[in-house]
Amino acid sequence: MSITAKVYIEHEQLSLVPTLRQLDDIHIQVITQGTTDPGSTVFPFLIEYDNPHELEQLLDVDETVDKFELVDRTNETSIYYIEHTPETKLISTVVTDVNGFLMSTKTKSEGWLVHLLLPERQALNSIWEYAAKENIRLDIIEIYSNEDAGGDESYGLTDEQRTALQIAFNRGYFSEPRDVSLSEVAGALGLSSTAMSGRLRRGMRNLIAATIAEVNRENWYSPLSEPSSCVGGDI
Repeated sequence: MSITAKVYIEHEQLSLVPTLRQLDDIHIQVITQGTTDPGSTVFPFLIEYDNPHELEQLLDVDETVDKFELVDRTNETSIYYIEHTPETKLISTVVTDVNGFLMSTKTKSEGWLVHLLLPERQALNSIWEYAAKENIRLDIIEIYSNEDAGGDESYGLTDEQRTALQIAFNRGYFSEPRDVSLSEVAGALGLSSTAMSGRLRRGMRNLIAATIAEVNRENWYSPLSEPSSCVGGDI
């Protein structure tokens, strides 16, 4: 079953991050292409910044940029073809390897906000494992199932977090007063109280971020992975 995922990735050697961290009020997005060579290190970028001279000075010294070519400029918006250095960390290759697609990629904070279309959840696991290996911060913000047109939203919860929340709720952990203790709920899953507390806390935070805090969701980043079981970092 295919899924759509929104993830945030951050690392100092991700594409254009050195430039991004030097300039305020700069917005960068990858221009989606119909076909992409899986091994390509050249991408078209749309960059919004009001000082093109300053921008190109930073591109010249950006450790992730081998060369760049201006394609078009209108007012504060420029389009560049940028070729990355071998040291640049890219997730485009691993996404292609798992038969996924980068639907949109744009800068956010000091990293990239990426929308992925993936054939299954295991593909997200593979991307997570790659990010962990490369020390790339990867935060899952949303996951949707594409089983039907409406989509079955998982609110960014991992399977482990969903199970923990369901068991805690069904056994009365959230009742007032509580019907069971944290250690009793943890015992049902064979976890320590500390691990269970963290799992419930992350799950509740993700659930709130995906529902009542929806308006501010893009400004919130928090790892949704479990310490012992990671679930599914240029592009």
